[in-house]
Amino acid sequence: MKIDPGDTAWLLVSSALVLLMTPALALFYAGMVRKKNVLSTLMHSLAAIPILSVKWALFGYSLAFGPTKGGLIGGLDYIGLTGLWDEAHGTVPALAFVAFQMMFAVITPALISGAFAERMKFSAYVVFILLWSTLVYDPVAHWVWAEGGWLFKLGALDFAGGTVVHLTAGMSALVCALVIGKRLKYPQERSLPHNLTMTLTGAGILWFGWFGFNAGSALTSGKLAALSFVTTHLGAAGGALGWLAVEWRHRGKPTALGVASGLVAGLVAITPAAGFVAPWAAIVIGGVASVVCYGAVLAKYKYGYDDSLDAFGIHGVGGLTGAILTGVFAQKALNDAGSDGLLFGNARQLGVQLVACAASGLYAVVMTFVILKVVDKLVGLRVTVSDEREGLDTSQHGEEGYTT
Repeated sequence: MKIDPGDTAWLLVSSALVLLMTPALALFYAGMVRKKNVLSTLMHSLAAIPILSVKWALFGYSLAFGPTKGGLIGGLDYIGLTGLWDEAHGTVPALAFVAFQMMFAVITPALISGAFAERMKFSAYVVFILLWSTLVYDPVAHWVWAEGGWLFKLGALDFAGGTVVHLTAGMSALVCALVIGKRLKYPQERSLPHNLTMTLTGAGILWFGWFGFNAGSALTSGKLAALSFVTTHLGAAGGALGWLAVEWRHRGKPTALGVASGLVAGLVAITPAAGFVAPWAAIVIGGVASVVCYGAVLAKYKYGYDDSLDAFGIHGVGGLTGAILTGVFAQKALNDAGSDGLLFGNARQLGVQLVACAASGLYAVVMTFVILKVVDKLVGLRVTVSDEREGLDTSQHGEEGYTT
C-alpha cells in the first residue's frame, strides 16, 4: 500500500501529542502530593521517557508487534528496529507507527506510579518499570493489537488502550499499593494536595494530548480520526459532568480536583471505544465511568488500602468500565474493523470484551506481584521511615522543589 503523506503527518503529530501526555501526567500527579515529594513524583513520569524509549527501540517494539509466537508474544525480528526503514504499516512508514506506539509504552508504566507515590525507592522504580514494561505491557499489547495476537483474533475491541494501557496499569497499581503498604500515619492523617493549580494544569494538558492518543490510533487522517476526536472530547466532557454531579450531591460542594478527576476518568473510559461508538454513546460512557470511578476512589477509605493518587480507582476501574461498555455501544457501521455491540444485537461482543478484561487484568495482577517481589529482593522496594519523613526529594534526589 502506498504511503500517504497526510496520514503520516497526522500520526507524527499525534505521536508528539501523546509524548506531551507524560509531562502532563507528571504535573497532574505532582500537584497532589506533599511539597517534600513533588520532584520525586515528577521524576516518575519524566524518567520513564528516556528509559522506556530506549527499551522500546532495543526490543520492546519487536516483542509487542513482531511476528507472533503462538499469539502470545512477538519475535525478535525487529530487535534494535532493524529491517523497518523501507517498511510500511498500512499507509504510514513503519517507523512512524513505531514512534506512535513508543509513546504509549512510555506513559503506561508511569500511570502506575500514582499508587506508590511518596514511598518507593527511585532505584526500585527504575527496575520495576523495565521489568513491568517487558513482562506485562509488551505481551498484552501483542495479544490485543498485533494481528496474530490471541485476543485480536478472538475479536476484542480496544481502539486506543482501554485494556492494554489503563486496565493493566490500574490493576497493577492496586497490587503495588497492597504490596508496598500505606504511607506513614495513613489513613489517620490524609495528605492534602500541595498545589491543585499544578494538578488542574496537568489535567488540561492531558485532555489536549489525548486527542493524539485516541484520534491518532485511527492511523489515518480521515473520517475515523474525526470520529475518534469527537468521541474523545465528549467522553471527557461526560466524565467531568458526571463526577461534578455525583460529588456535588454526595459532598455538598463541587471541587476542582473532582472535575479534573472526572474528565480523566471520562478520557480513560472512552479510550477503548473512541473509534467504535457514536458521539452520543461517548457522553454516556464518560458519565457512567465517572460515577463508577467516584465510588472506586471512595472504596480505598472503606477498605483501607493506600492508592495515593487513585491510579486504580480511575485508570483500572475506568479502563474496565470503558472496555465493557465498548461491547455494549460498538457499531460496525462506524468502523469496518469493529463489530456491533450488545445494544445493536451482538451479545457475543460483550462476552469477548469480558474475556479480554479478565485475561489482561488477571495477568497484570499476577505478573506485577511477582515483579515486585523480585525487585524487593534485588534493591528493596520502600524507602526507610526516616527517608519517608524527610521526603523523597531530598532523600532520593538531593534536591528540593521549593526553597522558600
